[in-house]
Amino acid sequence: MGEQRQHRQLIINGDDFGFSSGVNQAIIDAHQRGVLTSTSLMVTGDAFEEAVALAKAHPTLAIGLHLVLICGRSVLPPEKIPHLVDADGYFSNQPEKSGVYYHFSAAAHQELTLEIRAQLEKFRQTGLPLSHVDGHLHMHLQPIVLQNLVKLAEEFEIRFIRLPLEELQLTLNIDRTNFLGKILWSLIFRGLRRYGEGLLRTHNIHCTERVYGLLQTGCMTEDYLLHLIPQIRANLVEIYSHPAIPLSGEPDNGIGFGQAERDALISDRVRQSIEQSGFHLTNYLQLGKAI
Repeated sequence: MGEQRQHRQLIINGDDFGFSSGVNQAIIDAHQRGVLTSTSLMVTGDAFEEAVALAKAHPTLAIGLHLVLICGRSVLPPEKIPHLVDADGYFSNQPEKSGVYYHFSAAAHQELTLEIRAQLEKFRQTGLPLSHVDGHLHMHLQPIVLQNLVKLAEEFEIRFIRLPLEELQLTLNIDRTNFLGKILWSLIFRGLRRYGEGLLRTHNIHCTERVYGLLQTGCMTEDYLLHLIPQIRANLVEIYSHPAIPLSGEPDNGIGFGQAERDALISDRVRQSIEQSGFHLTNYLQLGKAI
C-alpha cells in the first residue's frame, strides 16, 4: 500500500451498525446524504437483522465486522464460554480489567478463539462481503484477540484491520477536553499499534496510515472535523465515529453525541473540506481491489 496514489484516500466509518434502529438509521442516512462510506456490524446487536437488510439494500456501503468481546452479548451460549460471559451471555463492562484477564487466563484464550470464530461465521452467513475488522471499544487490539484474528484471516478473507493512530498534539490543539485521558489513551494505543503493525505485516494484512476517532470518541462533531481534516498529512486515512438517532424506547450506545456526529457526516461544509484537502472518499472493499 506504499505506492504512489493519484488521490489521497479517506474512509469514513460508522461503528455499532446493528446496535439499534436509531444507529442503523443514522448510518444509512449518513451514507445516502453524506460522506459515510463504511460501517462495522455488531452481529449480536439488537437490530442486527434490520442492519443486514439495510446493508443489502445499500450495496455501495462497505460492511465490516465490529467484533464484540466487551459491553455486549456473545454469539455462543454461556455454557460454551463460561469464562468470558455471565449466565445471560453478556461480556464484562470493564474493558481494562477484561483486557488483562484475556491476556493471562488460559481458559479465556481457548474460549476467545471459539467466540471470535463464531462472530466471523455469523457475519459470513449474512452473505455480505467482509470489508474489514475492528472491535467494540477496540478490544480487537488486545494481543491475544489480534493473534486470533490473524490466524483466521485467510479462512475468512480478512484483508484490513483497524489500527488506531492519531497525533496527540493535533487533537489537543483542537479540543483539550479530557486532557489527561487523551494522553493516556495515546500512549497505550501507540504501543498496541506498533505491536499490531508487526503482526499484520507478517500475514499480509493491511491497515491505514492514520485512524482518527479514538481520542475524540463521542465528540466527532462538525466543528471538530472541520478543524481536523485540513491538518491531516497522511494519504490513506480512516475517520470513524458513532452516528445515532435517538428513538423512544431504545437503549443508548453510551458513546456520546450520536446525533451531532450524524449531523457532521451529512454536513456540506465537511464534504467541502474533504474535497479541498484532496481526499477521494473510498472504503476498504475498494482498497482491496487495488492490492
